[in-house]
Amino acid sequence: MPLTRILTICAYLACVIAAVVVEIAARRDPERIAPIGNLMDRVMETRSARIGILLFWWWLGWHFLVGQTV
Repeated sequence: MPLTRILTICAYLACVIAAVVVEIAARRDPERIAPIGNLMDRVMETRSARIGILLFWWWLGWHFLVGQTV
């Protein structure tokens, strides 16, 4: 397995672990750090934010899922 693949997998795992740690900290002290559910509720209040997130996911999927096959 190439070294870059291992490094990429480790970077993604580190991001997932960091997200879990932040969520646990947010649930312990919600006044200091907002839990992800509250954050997403706040972000999704506006239509422009929902459209922006939809476009971001479309862009991400196109570059990583479709880009290799087309």
